[in-house]
Amino acid sequence: MTLATARSLLFAPGNDERKLAKALAAGADAVVADLEDAVPAAEKETARTVTSRVLAGGSGGSLVAVRVNALGAEEWEADLRTVAGLELDALVLPKATPDAVAALGTKGPPVVAIVETALGLRQAYETACSERVAALVLGAVDLGLELGLEPRADGQEVLYARSRLVVESAAAGIRSPFDLVHVDTRDDEGLEAEARLARSLGFRGKACIHPAQVEIVNRVFSPTPEEVDRAKRVVDAYERALADGRGAVALDGEMIDLPVVERARRILAETERSVSR
Repeated sequence: MTLATARSLLFAPGNDERKLAKALAAGADAVVADLEDAVPAAEKETARTVTSRVLAGGSGGSLVAVRVNALGAEEWEADLRTVAGLELDALVLPKATPDAVAALGTKGPPVVAIVETALGLRQAYETACSERVAALVLGAVDLGLELGLEPRADGQEVLYARSRLVVESAAAGIRSPFDLVHVDTRDDEGLEAEARLARSLGFRGKACIHPAQVEIVNRVFSPTPEEVDRAKRVVDAYERALADGRGAVALDGEMIDLPVVERARRILAETERSVSR
Protein backbone atom coordinates (compact mmCIF):
# COMPACT_ATOMS: atom_id res chain seq x y z
CA MET A 1 0.00 0.00 0.00
CA THR A 2 1.21 3.50 -0.83
CA LEU A 3 -0.23 6.91 -0.16
CA ALA A 4 -1.26 7.06 -3.81
CA THR A 5 -3.54 4.03 -3.38
CA ALA A 6 -4.75 4.43 0.23
CA ARG A 7 -8.51 4.25 0.80
CA SER A 8 -8.96 4.79 4.55
CA LEU A 9 -7.29 7.60 6.47
CA LEU A 10 -7.91 6.91 10.17
CA PHE A 11 -7.33 9.74 12.67
CA ALA A 12 -6.57 9.07 16.34
CA PRO A 13 -5.73 11.51 19.15
CA GLY A 14 -1.99 11.74 19.61
CA ASN A 15 -2.25 12.11 23.38
CA ASP A 16 -4.13 8.83 23.89
CA GLU A 17 -1.74 5.89 23.67
CA ARG A 18 -4.52 3.29 23.83
CA LYS A 19 -6.55 4.82 21.01
CA LEU A 20 -3.49 5.38 18.88
CA ALA A 21 -2.36 1.77 19.29
CA LYS A 22 -5.90 0.57 18.53
CA ALA A 23 -5.95 2.65 15.35
CA LEU A 24 -2.66 1.13 14.21
CA ALA A 25 -4.19 -2.33 14.59
CA ALA A 26 -7.49 -1.50 12.86
CA GLY A 27 -6.47 -2.40 9.31
CA ALA A 28 -6.60 1.16 7.99
CA ASP A 29 -4.51 1.92 4.94
CA ALA A 30 -3.12 4.98 6.73
CA VAL A 31 -3.23 6.09 10.38
CA VAL A 32 -2.89 9.74 11.37
CA ALA A 33 -1.71 10.62 14.87
CA ASP A 34 -3.54 13.88 15.50
CA LEU A 35 -1.79 16.72 17.28
CA GLU A 36 -4.47 19.25 16.33
CA ASP A 37 -8.25 19.21 16.86
CA ALA A 38 -8.45 15.94 18.79
CA VAL A 39 -6.03 17.18 21.46
CA PRO A 40 -6.92 19.75 24.17
CA ALA A 41 -4.58 22.74 24.48
CA ALA A 42 -3.19 21.49 27.80
CA GLU A 43 -2.31 18.11 26.26
CA LYS A 44 -0.32 19.26 23.22
CA GLU A 45 3.11 18.45 24.65
CA THR A 46 1.85 15.11 25.93
CA ALA A 47 0.52 14.36 22.45
CA ARG A 48 3.92 14.97 20.88
CA THR A 49 5.60 12.70 23.43
CA VAL A 50 3.04 9.90 23.13
CA THR A 51 2.94 10.08 19.34
CA SER A 52 6.71 9.84 19.10
CA ARG A 53 6.81 6.83 21.42
CA VAL A 54 3.94 4.92 19.80
CA LEU A 55 5.00 5.49 16.21
CA ALA A 56 8.54 4.42 17.04
CA GLY A 57 7.10 1.02 17.98
CA GLY A 58 5.88 0.16 14.47
CA SER A 59 2.85 0.74 12.30
CA GLY A 60 1.12 -2.64 12.19
CA GLY A 61 1.26 -2.55 8.41
CA SER A 62 -0.49 0.80 7.97
CA LEU A 63 1.06 3.91 6.52
CA VAL A 64 1.73 6.40 9.31
CA ALA A 65 1.26 10.14 9.36
CA VAL A 66 0.96 13.00 11.84
CA ARG A 67 -1.45 15.93 11.66
CA VAL A 68 0.31 19.03 12.95
CA ASN A 69 -1.37 22.19 14.13
CA ALA A 70 -2.09 24.88 11.55
CA LEU A 71 0.35 27.51 10.37
CA GLY A 72 0.23 30.41 12.81
CA ALA A 73 -0.78 28.24 15.77
CA GLU A 74 1.30 28.40 18.92
CA GLU A 75 2.23 24.73 18.56
CA TRP A 76 3.41 24.93 14.92
CA GLU A 77 7.17 25.02 15.50
CA ALA A 78 7.15 22.37 18.24
CA ASP A 79 5.04 20.08 16.05
CA LEU A 80 7.45 20.43 13.15
CA ARG A 81 10.41 19.60 15.40
CA THR A 82 8.58 16.46 16.52
CA VAL A 83 7.72 15.19 13.03
CA ALA A 84 11.27 15.90 11.86
CA GLY A 85 12.43 13.15 14.22
CA LEU A 86 9.95 10.54 12.99
CA GLU A 87 9.91 8.23 9.98
CA LEU A 88 6.56 9.14 8.44
CA ASP A 89 4.78 8.22 5.24
CA ALA A 90 2.99 11.58 5.21
CA LEU A 91 2.46 14.81 7.08
CA VAL A 92 -1.14 16.00 7.34
CA LEU A 93 -1.59 19.76 7.11
CA PRO A 94 -4.80 21.43 8.37
CA LYS A 95 -6.15 24.74 7.01
CA ALA A 96 -4.10 24.07 3.90
CA THR A 97 -3.18 26.86 1.48
CA PRO A 98 -0.17 27.24 -0.83
CA ASP A 99 1.45 29.51 1.77
CA ALA A 100 0.97 26.94 4.52
CA VAL A 101 2.54 24.23 2.36
CA ALA A 102 5.46 26.51 1.52
CA ALA A 103 6.03 27.17 5.22
CA LEU A 104 6.75 23.47 5.70
CA GLY A 105 9.83 23.74 3.51
CA THR A 106 10.92 21.51 0.66
CA LYS A 107 12.22 18.57 2.68
CA GLY A 108 10.22 15.94 4.47
CA PRO A 109 7.47 13.41 3.80
CA PRO A 110 4.64 13.96 1.30
CA VAL A 111 1.88 16.28 2.47
CA VAL A 112 -1.80 15.41 2.75
CA ALA A 113 -3.49 18.81 2.65
CA ILE A 114 -6.84 19.35 4.38
CA VAL A 115 -8.97 21.88 2.53
CA GLU A 116 -11.29 23.31 5.19
CA THR A 117 -11.48 27.08 4.68
CA ALA A 118 -13.02 29.28 2.02
CA LEU A 119 -9.56 30.51 1.01
CA GLY A 120 -8.25 26.96 0.96
CA LEU A 121 -11.07 25.91 -1.34
CA ARG A 122 -10.43 28.80 -3.72
CA GLN A 123 -6.71 27.94 -3.79
CA ALA A 124 -7.13 24.15 -3.91
CA TYR A 125 -5.51 23.85 -7.34
CA GLU A 126 -2.44 25.85 -6.31
CA THR A 127 -2.15 23.78 -3.13
CA ALA A 128 -2.43 20.54 -5.11
CA CYS A 129 0.31 21.76 -7.46
CA SER A 130 2.74 22.29 -4.57
CA GLU A 131 5.69 19.94 -4.95
CA ARG A 132 5.21 18.11 -1.65
CA VAL A 133 1.43 17.71 -1.80
CA ALA A 134 0.33 14.15 -2.59
CA ALA A 135 -3.39 14.35 -1.79
CA LEU A 136 -6.20 16.65 -0.72
CA VAL A 137 -8.79 15.94 1.99
CA LEU A 138 -12.11 17.72 2.38
CA GLY A 139 -12.51 19.13 5.88
CA ALA A 140 -16.24 19.78 5.80
CA VAL A 141 -16.87 20.64 9.47
CA ASP A 142 -14.64 23.71 9.62
CA LEU A 143 -15.55 24.71 6.07
CA GLY A 144 -19.24 24.40 6.84
CA LEU A 145 -18.84 26.57 9.94
CA GLU A 146 -17.10 29.31 7.98
CA LEU A 147 -19.62 29.24 5.14
CA GLY A 148 -22.69 28.84 7.31
CA LEU A 149 -23.68 25.54 5.71
CA GLU A 150 -26.43 23.42 7.21
CA PRO A 151 -25.97 19.62 7.08
CA ARG A 152 -28.36 17.75 4.79
CA ALA A 153 -29.07 14.04 4.59
CA ASP A 154 -28.25 14.07 0.87
CA GLY A 155 -24.95 15.93 1.26
CA GLN A 156 -25.92 18.66 -1.20
CA GLU A 157 -24.47 21.41 0.99
CA VAL A 158 -20.92 20.22 0.23
CA LEU A 159 -21.44 19.05 -3.36
CA TYR A 160 -19.61 22.05 -4.78
CA ALA A 161 -16.65 21.59 -2.42
CA ARG A 162 -16.47 17.88 -3.16
CA SER A 163 -16.55 18.38 -6.91
CA ARG A 164 -14.03 21.20 -6.71
CA LEU A 165 -11.48 19.00 -4.92
CA VAL A 166 -11.91 16.18 -7.43
CA VAL A 167 -11.42 18.53 -10.38
CA GLU A 168 -8.44 20.37 -8.89
CA SER A 169 -6.69 17.14 -7.90
CA ALA A 170 -7.07 15.74 -11.42
CA ALA A 171 -5.93 19.01 -12.98
CA ALA A 172 -2.85 19.07 -10.75
CA GLY A 173 -2.01 15.46 -11.60
CA ILE A 174 -2.23 14.06 -8.06
CA ARG A 175 -4.32 11.18 -6.73
CA SER A 176 -8.07 11.57 -6.22
CA PRO A 177 -8.90 13.20 -2.89
CA PHE A 178 -10.09 11.77 0.42
CA ASP A 179 -13.70 12.51 1.34
CA LEU A 180 -14.89 14.18 4.53
CA VAL A 181 -15.33 12.47 7.90
CA HIS A 182 -18.68 10.86 8.72
CA VAL A 183 -19.08 12.19 12.24
CA ASP A 184 -21.68 9.70 13.53
CA THR A 185 -19.51 6.71 14.41
CA ARG A 186 -22.54 4.48 15.06
CA ASP A 187 -24.24 5.14 11.73
CA ASP A 188 -22.82 2.39 9.51
CA GLU A 189 -25.61 2.69 6.96
CA GLY A 190 -25.12 6.43 6.63
CA LEU A 191 -21.37 6.02 6.35
CA GLU A 192 -21.69 3.51 3.54
CA ALA A 193 -24.17 5.67 1.64
CA GLU A 194 -21.94 8.71 2.05
CA ALA A 195 -18.87 6.79 0.91
CA ARG A 196 -20.69 5.45 -2.15
CA LEU A 197 -21.77 8.98 -3.06
CA ALA A 198 -18.20 10.22 -2.67
CA ARG A 199 -16.87 7.42 -4.84
CA SER A 200 -19.39 8.24 -7.56
CA LEU A 201 -18.17 11.85 -7.48
CA GLY A 202 -14.55 10.81 -8.06
CA PHE A 203 -13.13 10.37 -4.56
CA ARG A 204 -10.98 7.31 -3.97
CA GLY A 205 -10.74 7.33 -0.19
CA LYS A 206 -12.29 8.73 2.98
CA ALA A 207 -11.16 10.08 6.32
CA CYS A 208 -12.25 8.07 9.38
CA ILE A 209 -12.42 8.89 13.10
CA HIS A 210 -13.17 5.43 14.52
CA PRO A 211 -11.68 1.98 13.80
CA ALA A 212 -15.18 0.60 13.12
CA GLN A 213 -15.43 2.84 10.05
CA VAL A 214 -12.38 1.36 8.35
CA GLU A 215 -13.88 -1.87 7.01
CA ILE A 216 -16.80 -0.06 5.38
CA VAL A 217 -14.57 2.57 3.79
CA ASN A 218 -12.06 0.02 2.49
CA ARG A 219 -14.84 -2.08 1.02
CA VAL A 220 -16.68 0.78 -0.68
CA PHE A 221 -13.53 2.17 -2.23
CA SER A 222 -12.51 -1.24 -3.58
CA PRO A 223 -14.03 -2.56 -6.85
CA THR A 224 -16.82 -5.12 -6.45
CA PRO A 225 -16.50 -8.61 -7.99
CA GLU A 226 -19.07 -7.59 -10.59
CA GLU A 227 -17.07 -4.50 -11.52
CA VAL A 228 -13.90 -6.57 -11.80
CA ASP A 229 -15.56 -9.18 -13.99
CA ARG A 230 -16.99 -6.49 -16.26
CA ALA A 231 -13.64 -4.72 -16.48
CA LYS A 232 -11.87 -7.93 -17.50
CA ARG A 233 -14.44 -8.58 -20.22
CA VAL A 234 -14.12 -5.01 -21.52
CA VAL A 235 -10.34 -5.21 -21.74
CA ASP A 236 -10.41 -8.66 -23.36
CA ALA A 237 -12.98 -7.57 -25.95
CA TYR A 238 -11.05 -4.43 -26.80
CA GLU A 239 -7.74 -6.25 -27.16
CA ARG A 240 -9.36 -8.80 -29.47
CA ALA A 241 -10.77 -5.93 -31.53
CA LEU A 242 -7.35 -4.31 -31.78
CA ALA A 243 -5.86 -7.59 -32.96
CA ASP A 244 -8.49 -7.58 -35.74
CA GLY A 245 -7.60 -4.02 -36.70
CA ARG A 246 -10.61 -2.34 -35.05
CA GLY A 247 -10.53 0.56 -32.58
CA ALA A 248 -13.95 -0.06 -31.06
CA VAL A 249 -16.18 -3.04 -30.35
CA ALA A 250 -19.66 -3.70 -28.95
CA LEU A 251 -20.01 -5.66 -25.68
CA ASP A 252 -23.47 -6.47 -24.34
CA GLY A 253 -24.87 -3.70 -26.52
CA GLU A 254 -22.40 -1.06 -25.28
CA MET A 255 -19.83 0.53 -27.57
CA ILE A 256 -16.36 -0.08 -26.12
CA ASP A 257 -13.76 2.48 -27.10
CA LEU A 258 -10.52 3.68 -25.49
CA PRO A 259 -12.00 5.84 -22.66
CA VAL A 260 -14.20 2.92 -21.56
CA VAL A 261 -11.19 0.61 -21.67
CA GLU A 262 -9.04 2.99 -19.63
CA ARG A 263 -11.71 3.08 -16.92
CA ALA A 264 -11.77 -0.74 -16.93
CA ARG A 265 -7.99 -0.87 -16.62
CA ARG A 266 -8.15 1.53 -13.69
CA ILE A 267 -10.65 -0.75 -11.93
CA LEU A 268 -8.33 -3.73 -12.44
CA ALA A 269 -5.38 -1.73 -11.10
CA GLU A 270 -7.40 -0.72 -8.02
CA THR A 271 -8.26 -4.38 -7.49
CA GLU A 272 -4.60 -5.40 -7.52
CA ARG A 273 -3.74 -2.67 -5.01
CA SER A 274 -6.55 -3.58 -2.60
CA VAL A 275 -5.55 -7.27 -2.72
CA SER A 276 -1.89 -6.42 -2.08
CA ARG A 277 -2.91 -4.57 1.12
